[in-house]
Amino acid sequence: MTDSAQTALERKIGLGSAISLNMMNMIGVGPFITLPLVVVAMGGSQAILGWLLGALIAICDGLVWAELGAAMPEAGGSYAFLREIYNRDGAGRMISFLYIWQLGFSAPLSIASGCIGLAQYAAYLWPALNASVLGSPIHASSLLAASTCVLAVTMLYRNVSAITRIAWVLTGGVLLTIGAVILAGATHFHPALLAPSPGAFTLNIGFFEGLGAATLLATYDYWGYYSVCFLGGEVRDPSRTIPRAILWSIVIVAALYLMMNVSVLGVIPLSDLTHVGAAKFAVVAVLMERTFGATAARVLALLVMWTAFASVFSLLLAYSRAPYAAALDGNYFRIFARLHPRHKFPSASLLALGAVATIFCFFSLAQVIAALVAIRILLQYVLQQIGVIVLRRRRPQMPRPFRIWLYPLPPLLALAGFLFIVFSRHEASRELLDALVVAATGSALYFIRAKKRSEWPFAEASYLPEGK
Repeated sequence: MTDSAQTALERKIGLGSAISLNMMNMIGVGPFITLPLVVVAMGGSQAILGWLLGALIAICDGLVWAELGAAMPEAGGSYAFLREIYNRDGAGRMISFLYIWQLGFSAPLSIASGCIGLAQYAAYLWPALNASVLGSPIHASSLLAASTCVLAVTMLYRNVSAITRIAWVLTGGVLLTIGAVILAGATHFHPALLAPSPGAFTLNIGFFEGLGAATLLATYDYWGYYSVCFLGGEVRDPSRTIPRAILWSIVIVAALYLMMNVSVLGVIPLSDLTHVGAAKFAVVAVLMERTFGATAARVLALLVMWTAFASVFSLLLAYSRAPYAAALDGNYFRIFARLHPRHKFPSASLLALGAVATIFCFFSLAQVIAALVAIRILLQYVLQQIGVIVLRRRRPQMPRPFRIWLYPLPPLLALAGFLFIVFSRHEASRELLDALVVAATGSALYFIRAKKRSEWPFAEASYLPEGK
């Protein structure tokens, strides 16, 4: 392990920059590509229920992140949380290792989804990107997605002060994009298009399956409000900044999403959103084309691409700190503990996640989102919702600058919501298998390393915590 002078991260991120980074991560390209899919899942304008349920889950989960992040403001976020919750010298060592292992898949999947979404809107502007390359199964749009990932890594290869300045510029483009969509809808709004389909609220199996599928997509779009927790070691006044950044990010983005959905549904008929075509794959560009013309549509498509890149940028920045924290702790591969000698950022971790994400850019967007959500919920969020309750019982005297409001209701509601998302859909078995494979391979790798290093559960009795 390197000495403290080499490994110290600098606390330079304030509240404004923290909110900015969170919002870039949250908005990204998600709502611009999933909105028609959410409508299809629910069969009409009642799809707004999926966005509302997703917002409720995000707030409940965000309160959990706020308590844990304020109590443990370290690089790595969930790695540090899970390690401490489940005993750093016991099962917590394995669970936190397993978290980092799954992050090596789920983080690149999340990053790749932004790159693929960017390429999807680029193909709206330049249809030639839909063509295959030299007769191969690879489309030119996939190469663009991969190139986007490489560009983001290149831009992040610098110190965090420069990055926060870039973040403000990128966030400005994100807010301009959302604002343009809301304006277009507000000025050309047709209330009759918002009428729900007949029998929309009949509480049968089909309704709950549709709600589960819609909420899965909405939840994917909300994720990112916790990005500041992964940068905990670089946040100023973390006990106040982290909870505020999380909760403000959720409130602002939820309001923007709901306004954007009403705007789109009030302009584009349901039939256009549910059939293959430009309205399904570049919905907000089509909205702008129908309201302000082709030139405005092209400008908005470029803004969506800007927004997608901002999300990729923020995701890579946040997630690159987690393998670094685990390696520094001696609980992951040593190479990830390396900091850039001049700019003091985890260079090896950034490059590794960027490389894997570049490979995932050649998968379909549907595959990427489904695998991401299942793996993340089962191998991170469920453990964290249970964990915050476990930690309250195990360490009641632990300093908690922020405490979950209405505890224990929020973690229980978040847990119920996440399990509903996973198990309410027809495709659940396929995604559960993905999560099982990641868990099994990570567990096997942990036990091999633990045996060689005489770590839990193979540690000598003298090294175990008192009472074990």
